[in-house]
Amino acid sequence: MLVATAIALVYLRSLFVAAMLTGIYSLLSAALFVLLDAVDVAFTEAAVGAGITTVLFLGMLSQVPSRPEHFRELNLRIGPLLVALATGVVLIYATQDMPAFGDPDAPANLHVAPRYINDSKSETGMPNIVTSVLASYRGYDTLGEVTVIFTAGVGVLLLLGRPRRRPAGERDEE
Repeated sequence: MLVATAIALVYLRSLFVAAMLTGIYSLLSAALFVLLDAVDVAFTEAAVGAGITTVLFLGMLSQVPSRPEHFRELNLRIGPLLVALATGVVLIYATQDMPAFGDPDAPANLHVAPRYINDSKSETGMPNIVTSVLASYRGYDTLGEVTVIFTAGVGVLLLLGRPRRRPAGERDEE
């Protein structure tokens, strides 16, 4: 479903439908994260990806025409497509060296997870292991994520709050 949604997004001409499909893509991604037992990431994807981002896209669409003139013809450039495909191939090649999903002999299962399970309560004082990892061990990472989301939100609010430009030759009526 994710691939079908992504392909549909490439060939769309309506910005409104594209905004809705990006929300659907985010919800499908959140469902995938739930299947992978990453419920905290799924919740964030659903809230930010499907919720806030879709609302911001709709707000943006109220400020721009839904079918700009340069969207009339599908202008498929082969260069960016080849770069994206090459990047995907390199990323897939890079994953070949990773341990199998759920492998009990993976370094994360042998070294990292036992430390979190055995020592997180004494080191952080938090009884919940997930909370101790997100709030203490990954505190700077979480702070960085919050900073990025806040900065993006302020940027969008500043863009939406700007006065609209008037076409040349139009006068202000006072």
